[in-house]
Amino acid sequence: MMQRGPVGNLLLVAGVCLGAAGAAQAAPTNLSTWTAEGSGGNWVRAADNNSVTQTINGTPTVFYSDFDGQGVRLSGTIRVNTSGDDDFIGFVLGFNGGDLASTATDFLLIDWKQTSQNYNGFAPAGLALSRVTGGLRDNAGAWAHNPALGVTELARANTLGATGWADFQTYTFDIAFTANNVRVLVDDVLQFDVNGTFANGSFGFYNYSQSNVTYAGITDEILPPPASAVPEPGSWAMMIAGFGLVGAAARRRTAASVVA
Repeated sequence: MMQRGPVGNLLLVAGVCLGAAGAAQAAPTNLSTWTAEGSGGNWVRAADNNSVTQTINGTPTVFYSDFDGQGVRLSGTIRVNTSGDDDFIGFVLGFNGGDLASTATDFLLIDWKQTSQNYNGFAPAGLALSRVTGGLRDNAGAWAHNPALGVTELARANTLGATGWADFQTYTFDIAFTANNVRVLVDDVLQFDVNGTFANGSFGFYNYSQSNVTYAGITDEILPPPASAVPEPGSWAMMIAGFGLVGAAARRRTAASVVA
């Protein structure tokens, strides 16, 4: 799982970024360490590495994180900056490098089609969540969510399942991903809350045959632990003290080895 360093007055305890009140804090996501995959994409990072634009109309492409997505919430905005096309934008969860071309995968696809269209089969307008077990290529798997080609639709969105995205409109997104649940909000409206057993892997931005799409203002946040894993009141101080002792011991061991 990713490691997060101190940010201002935030404190890193057991991999959780905490403020003074002990609440998890969202941190800006540095996209300079993310990776583009797929010959049909051209992902252009902004100078501040907090936004990225996919500029061309091509085959399936992904821009994925350098950290595992499970136990993390990813938030930001998405916007299509053209009226010249009507195809797929979205996200992947549990993605691993090489998954686009592989024939044996296990990741999740959240894709949003602007208008219904026949191409590689029929693709209806709207937002969908699918499980991908056979990669994503320019075929009826990615286009029509054909289970025979390894893309099985799990759910249509609550209010956007048959509604396409609009040109030049900025949408906010919030995606929380765990081993047993995917929860997605668009413009603060719950679209998916799906339970299952999901493989770990990276977050990624997804694009298929849609140019000029910008993902911006990206933040990531460690999700709170399950209720059964929350320490008893007062135990955070004990944990912090314990980590301090471990750190001191490690420094002493290092110093001793240097002297030796």
